Amino acid sequence: MTYRQGMNNAVVFDREQVRRQRDRAAARFANHDFLFEEVGERLLDRLSDITRRFPNALDLGCHTGGLGRRLSGRGGVERLVQCDLSAAMVHRAGAGALVADEEALPFAAQCFDLVLCNLGLHWVNDLPGSLVQIARCLVPDGLLLATLWGGGTLAELRACLQDAELEMDGGVSPRISPFVDLRDAGALLQRGGFALPVVDVEAITVTYRSPLALLADLRGMGETNAVVARRRVPLRRTTLMRAMALYQERHADRDGRIPATFEIVTLTAWRPHASQQQPLKPGSGQMPLGKALE
Repeated sequence: MTYRQGMNNAVVFDREQVRRQRDRAAARFANHDFLFEEVGERLLDRLSDITRRFPNALDLGCHTGGLGRRLSGRGGVERLVQCDLSAAMVHRAGAGALVADEEALPFAAQCFDLVLCNLGLHWVNDLPGSLVQIARCLVPDGLLLATLWGGGTLAELRACLQDAELEMDGGVSPRISPFVDLRDAGALLQRGGFALPVVDVEAITVTYRSPLALLADLRGMGETNAVVARRRVPLRRTTLMRAMALYQERHADRDGRIPATFEIVTLTAWRPHASQQQPLKPGSGQMPLGKALE
C-alpha cells in the first residue's frame, strides 16, 4: 500500500527516529551506499543533459556528501551548499555542510539556482509544504531535481512480512515505510508551486545472498522503519524467521540468491518564470478536432 504523502498533512513519520537512524548509519554508510551512489549518478546525468548553468546549488538531504563529490562541475555549479537532518552525516560530508530539516528549510528566498535531493523526500510528512519551501528558495526559472523511493520498493519484503505476521501473530503492523504514489507526484509538484513538472519511474533490482543480508543493508543505509504507527516492540524472532523463509521460498533463484526491488521516482520541475513555455488558451486552436483526426 502506498501513502499519498501530504494529502492530509498527517504525521506519518517519526522524524526524530529518522534522525537517529541516520546518525547510527553514518559511520558505516560508505559500506551500504551503493544505491545512493547509483541513483545519484543517474540524477546527475539528467543535469548534464540540460544546457543551462546553475551557479548556486543546494544538495538537500546530502547524507555523507556523495552527490557533491560526484558533481564534478556538471550543470555549471560553482557553489554547492549541503545539508542533512543528521549531524553525524553532516560531519562526514565535509566543510561547509550544515544540519537542516527538509520540513523547515533555513534558507532565504531565491538564493539557489538548483536544488538536488537524492533519496530523501520520502521521509517528509508534509511533502507539498516542503516543496513550497524548496520553490521559495529557488530563483525564478530555477530547477528541482529529486529522487525518492516509489510504491513498488521492497514489495517482496513487504508481502512476506505481512503474511508471516498474519500467520504467526494474527495481525500486521507497519514494518516498511509507505511511499509516495506515482499518480499524485505531478499534482504535488504543482501544489508546491512548480511549473513544467515531469515525473518518471524506473526499477532497480538488487540480489542478496539471503533476506537477512537485505535487512542488514537497509539498516546500514539508515532506511529502516520510522512510521509513527509502528509497533514499538521488536518483531518476534519466530515471526521474522518465518518471513525470511517465505522470502526464500517465493523468490530465491537457482543459486539461492533473492531479489529486492527498489522503485525510483524522479521529479523534475522548475520555479515558474515568464520565459517558460505556456499551454495554449482553450479555444485558441486553428484546426477542428474532426479535421485533425481525418
